[in-house]
Amino acid sequence: MIWIAVDAMGGDEGPGPVVDGALAASRHFDLGVALVGPADRLEAEVGRHAEADPARVSIVHAEEVVGMAEAPMAALRRKPGASIRIAAEQVAGGRAAALFSAGHTGATVMAAHAAFGMLKGADRPALAATIPTRKGPAILLDVGASVECRPQHLLQFAAMGAAYARVAFDLERPRVALLSIGEEETKGNELTREAHRLLKASPLAFDGNLEARGLYRGTADVIVCDGFTGNVALKVSEGLVEMVEEQLREELTSTLTMRVGSLLTMRALRHFRRRVDYSEYGGAPLLGLAGIAIVGHGRSSAKAVRNAIALAYRFASTRFIERLEHDIASAAPAHASSSGSGASRG
Repeated sequence: MIWIAVDAMGGDEGPGPVVDGALAASRHFDLGVALVGPADRLEAEVGRHAEADPARVSIVHAEEVVGMAEAPMAALRRKPGASIRIAAEQVAGGRAAALFSAGHTGATVMAAHAAFGMLKGADRPALAATIPTRKGPAILLDVGASVECRPQHLLQFAAMGAAYARVAFDLERPRVALLSIGEEETKGNELTREAHRLLKASPLAFDGNLEARGLYRGTADVIVCDGFTGNVALKVSEGLVEMVEEQLREELTSTLTMRVGSLLTMRALRHFRRRVDYSEYGGAPLLGLAGIAIVGHGRSSAKAVRNAIALAYRFASTRFIERLEHDIASAAPAHASSSGSGASRG
């Protein structure tokens, strides 16, 4: 049975939704969950679930937690017993096949990187978020793992994103685009212009540059950018969705006539929410590491946690890391060599 290490103390609402989602995943998939955190608190949370199967649930004690407001590097140094570090070590030690955390993203990236190392051929990790488009889901990466990038890093991100799209969306040849300020290959800064050249020469199905206004058209399956740009784009998108929902509700309930009409439109609003809800996808895989790590939103619901653990299970059961390493090597220019990845381990 495949085991998933879960940083049960991550998330804005404490361990409740994380434990609920993890136990739901253990019921619906052939997997076990190792819940990492203070044993007494987690035993109480698991105790709320009379249907929990003891053979599929274990508790790994961790005394400390990295808070959302803490500097990740300093926090991990001060807290050797932090739940995210212990959870990552479960995977590195072979006691679990994958890691999930909805806690501090920076701490998760650092702990996973320290525990797993990098894949051969990969220089930087990338967080790959699933975003909704007019034609179905697409992958945007990086959304925050690697803020400062070089052109070859964006080429590696594209190869990793394409491999992820093949597994997640069952696409034979995902279309790749580069996020830039114009569709012409001469547009953008030095990073995007050189990345465009590398992508154009690669065996990937590269469709050229994509402007931000075209992010949700569905013309690309994988959209590549540096972590700073991707994180800003993702947070702007999340804020826009929340604003649209709030304004729609205000308008639909502002008058009696509108309130009557709103009864007819709430179904459409619920359908809209499902199409843009991050919980449908669960989390963002941290690609490029020699191990499986899924990073969830701080506000992850039990449903989001369940879906994220299901994604981790799918990666582990399909030997995704081996496929990823192969695709990175295939996309690399013949003359290029990795500048700091080292051999895979974990």
